[in-house]
Amino acid sequence: MGKAMDRRNQAPLVDSSACLCRAERSLAGAGAAAAARLMPRAKACVQPSLRASIHPLRPKSSPASDRRGGGAGAGQRPLIPGLPDDLAVACLIRVPRGEHWKMRLVCKRWLRLLAGNYFYGLRRRLGLAEQWLYAIRCDGDGRVSWDVLDPARRAWRALPPLPAEYAAGAVGFGCAVLGGCHLYLLGGRDPHRGGGGAMRRVVFYSARSNRWHRAPDMLRRRHGFACCAIGNRLYVAGGGMTSAEVFDPAKNRWSFVSDTPSPLSLPSVSAAHGGRWHVKGLGPQRQVVCHVYSPEANTWSPAVELDAMVAGWRTPSASLSVAAADDGGRRLYAADCKDGCRLRAYDEGAGAWSGVAVDGGIHAGSSATVEAAAMVELHGRICVVRNNMSVSVVDVAGGGDGSTPRWETVVGKGQMKALVASLISAIAGGRGRAKNRVLHCQVLEV
Repeated sequence: MGKAMDRRNQAPLVDSSACLCRAERSLAGAGAAAAARLMPRAKACVQPSLRASIHPLRPKSSPASDRRGGGAGAGQRPLIPGLPDDLAVACLIRVPRGEHWKMRLVCKRWLRLLAGNYFYGLRRRLGLAEQWLYAIRCDGDGRVSWDVLDPARRAWRALPPLPAEYAAGAVGFGCAVLGGCHLYLLGGRDPHRGGGGAMRRVVFYSARSNRWHRAPDMLRRRHGFACCAIGNRLYVAGGGMTSAEVFDPAKNRWSFVSDTPSPLSLPSVSAAHGGRWHVKGLGPQRQVVCHVYSPEANTWSPAVELDAMVAGWRTPSASLSVAAADDGGRRLYAADCKDGCRLRAYDEGAGAWSGVAVDGGIHAGSSATVEAAAMVELHGRICVVRNNMSVSVVDVAGGGDGSTPRWETVVGKGQMKALVASLISAIAGGRGRAKNRVLHCQVLEV
């Protein structure tokens, strides 16, 4: 019975030597240096190593490890001495996520517990899961990297390198989240190929296992395309073609869906709202085209009846759960200024965008450095991320008492620094391009 229980709690292992333990150690602050001495050097990787196979491997075990408490034998040691295992698990799931890397160093049983889906699934069911913000950015030399923000610590931390095909300067790739804890990177231009050809490659990062894994390649090579997650399925369309695809993680395969009415490239808007996928981009003659996809009917339609909505839809934008919303509990918000400090909302009943729904009052400026690059939902609030990695959040509900929504700076460069950057950008003119540019922002919950 004990062996069956442990096997059920174990996560599928991937035949990969990639280890991103430093991603969690970097979030622990000053205590990381002392704890790093306990981590085997062979596991402290610098570059993730991806293998094409994603089939689970059976973990190796030995009678000796069982006797030491690392296996699932009848005489195994308890998770916490003096406590039954169910009570020990109830205690361990309440440990903050930033300390989980330390828990993996305690013993093999703790390591296996945190490597399984049971531990993090229980945290989510009990409302203990934490949301962290991940940002993928490109520097002035074209190198792509990623950082993570723990809202409790209010500081960005650099993470180990992305997979080689993306870290070297890939452009035009898509990014989406499935299952709340799997961050997918797909397609884009391969910098290693002559002429910069498009890729079919798909990789994903699991916040539970803290590793990169390979996923089945897309059916078509794409770059500069739109992607979106609806109903735990990943949809892609565009890239200069009419074909569209869907990835079902339950079946672990891609399949075609209905073609778009016309070829689509360089999408400026790609978001799910009201159970449908809205895409706005450029057509074959560089004209603006808008398409709406319904997953249930598997049909595309021109956004004729939604002209007012799509015409005024600017990026970045976010769909947020609001009790007073008219479309089943969610309302669409979009930036109304360059730094994202002023938002407007779409009124479903009136069929038009509001003038100003939320105004922060104080603006960071209009330079590319402080330009709002992404807008996501974080802990029920709108989170705006700018190119200089400053982060502001606002509760659009205003606390539920009718008060004016108040902005809060989670990570900021300071108003004086923002003013100086804006002045330098204005003086430099066209040379005032942002050194760092945020490409994608996603929220993972574990």
